Amino acid sequence: MHAHDVAQLFTTPLDAPAFAPTRYRFTDREYLNITYRTDPEALRRLVPEPLSVPEPLVRFEIMRMPDVSGLGDYTEAGQVIPVAYEGEHGEFNLAMYLDSVPAISSGRELSAYPKKAGSPRLYVDSDTLVGTLDYGSLRVATATMGYKHHPMDPAEARAEICVPTFMVKAVPGYDGRPRICELVRTRITDITVKSAFRGPARLELFAHALAPLADLPVREVVAASHILTDLTLSPAEVVHDYLAH
Repeated sequence: MHAHDVAQLFTTPLDAPAFAPTRYRFTDREYLNITYRTDPEALRRLVPEPLSVPEPLVRFEIMRMPDVSGLGDYTEAGQVIPVAYEGEHGEFNLAMYLDSVPAISSGRELSAYPKKAGSPRLYVDSDTLVGTLDYGSLRVATATMGYKHHPMDPAEARAEICVPTFMVKAVPGYDGRPRICELVRTRITDITVKSAFRGPARLELFAHALAPLADLPVREVVAASHILTDLTLSPAEVVHDYLAH
């Protein structure tokens, strides 16, 4: 392999890349979103400057993705925090747990998605939409919502999914010091809402040292949604370089 060919690589291994070099299109991407009120001091310890926290809210999400170009079929769960940056309201993506090695690799390397391995599930149990997240053999989250109780305005659903998302990309150099440390921003703009509903919901989080969702405890469930979409992820852009300040 010539040196100029090596410089064109997007990932390793050289003969079997960890993920496909494509823009990911999601068909029938299904969301269970539960927004809840939490401890404001716990949020302030986790949300990085220059982001600010207008309200002590967290959104727990589980996403079922049965048809993704280049990645196949997987499920993802995580926590995002409503924030503001220079007057713009968005969400800070704190952590994501999923059951796909290619999706973990592509999300962390190409963008800044804070992904690690976990075992989320989203399914219907009788009249209840159920989302669970296991880390290893232990349950760390259980979410329930009444199945399709109240239709949701598609425009409201689109706004909920398409809010700007902020993430931190941190990559160390070989000496252990930061080589990349950036706050990035992305936003979904190419989306079709196929169905959307609201309903009563509950969320239970369980303490775990390596999947610390319960560090942001549930004080009150504020809202819940169940949304089915087709969408394409947009590239991330750098909005703040921590190493330059």
